Amino acid sequence: MTKHLKMRLLATGMIAIGLAGCSGRGSDSVVSSGGNDAVFDKFDGDIEQNVTLHILENDTAKSLGYLDELLSDFNAAYADKGIKAVDANIDQYTDLAQDGPAGYGPDLIYQANDMIMKNVAGHHILPLPTEKIEAESELPEEAAKAFRGTINGNTYTFGVPVNIQAPFLFYRKDMLPEGCDKNGNGVPDMIESWNNLYSYSQAIKAQGGTKRGYMKALYDVYFSSGFLFSYGGYVFGDNGTDPNDIGFNKGEAYKGAREIRQLASAMDKTCSDTSINTTCYSKLAQGEFFATMTTPDVKNNFINEMANQYETTEGLSKNDALQKAEDNLVIADLPKLPSSGDLTEDSPTLIDMKTMGGINGYAISSYTKAPKACLAFLNFATSYDMIMKRSQMMGIAPCRDDAVKEAGGLSGRLFSRLTKGDIYLMPSITQVAQIWTPAETLNKDLAMDPYRPASEQKYTTDAALQKGLDKVVSDIAAAISTLQ
Repeated sequence: MTKHLKMRLLATGMIAIGLAGCSGRGSDSVVSSGGNDAVFDKFDGDIEQNVTLHILENDTAKSLGYLDELLSDFNAAYADKGIKAVDANIDQYTDLAQDGPAGYGPDLIYQANDMIMKNVAGHHILPLPTEKIEAESELPEEAAKAFRGTINGNTYTFGVPVNIQAPFLFYRKDMLPEGCDKNGNGVPDMIESWNNLYSYSQAIKAQGGTKRGYMKALYDVYFSSGFLFSYGGYVFGDNGTDPNDIGFNKGEAYKGAREIRQLASAMDKTCSDTSINTTCYSKLAQGEFFATMTTPDVKNNFINEMANQYETTEGLSKNDALQKAEDNLVIADLPKLPSSGDLTEDSPTLIDMKTMGGINGYAISSYTKAPKACLAFLNFATSYDMIMKRSQMMGIAPCRDDAVKEAGGLSGRLFSRLTKGDIYLMPSITQVAQIWTPAETLNKDLAMDPYRPASEQKYTTDAALQKGLDKVVSDIAAAISTLQ
């Protein structure tokens, strides 16, 4: 979901972004309408006609056919004005700071809040007149504030939330062994705690062959950082706004690093790269993997792979295969962690797991030549009807309150976790782009450690784990300092 590209800051036009000081929707500190503010002049007047808009969407929306539906519906609605939206056909993690000035960036982008908001400092994203945003009244504050930034003392909105992202555990119900709910609480024993899932995965691996229990690309910082956050780690201080306070090594984060290493030993060497992120759909469908961790928006990738497998191996009709896949794919809350940070402990005291998360949404490039047409597309794409279609086709957890009520409880579960503080939203400041490479480097090293000869293993003590995290922080600080 989240392989982030590195960006280079422009030397000019730097603007401080202060999300921590943003107040609630409707507050005087948030510029909510055009008024006399020249910032919104581009959205005044008649809509441009006979223009083509280039839309940057994510790969999942393309592969599941949602982008085609969105473009087709929008183009039909605006055909009389000659406005046409097309796939930008560029990488989903494109760097607008480079592509925009070069003249081949998209007109609109759909990305996570950190990817969008890092472009505010260089004026690459347009502030939006919120009174002209149809979805504004349906957006919860927790989602809306992720796209706010401050320019010249005024706080503006730079994107419209679509869905909330945070990891869940995905597993195959039909792969559960008999008698797997010994305490009778309706939750399989092996997914109640990471200790149980680790033990179950080790037992499967010990049988030999290619089957595994829990499998995930531990290299992937977006998913693995939650182990650090659960013991006091964080990205940046002051609610993610202070890049001088880097927190990957804070508290007892070394316990989470130990757990990453332990989980690696129950998998195989592929957990040290990102290959599992692409193979997990087919491997889970084939029964090679029991469980993985990922985000709700890729649910239908699993459903489609499982349905194809049922059709092929069991001769089921397409509808019956899809229904069986829906019945057997479970999206569960993440297991609890041991307060000790030791997955081999038999009777641990358990704590809730924290995770990294984000709010995905749409924003308008400053380089577009048709801002009013872009605003029309943004409103169309974030309308109730299109958000519901996106939810049905992709399994997202929508942000719109009216869509949440219709789509079901997944969004409610995510916002509950966000309110409790169990989801750490990716910081919406430029410097977040510098965290990925240092953290990925350590994760790869941790994941490979169990497979080294005993005499060459590097992370067998708490002191060594802490030293590894300290290096992550110093490398991030150096990268930020170099760019500044």
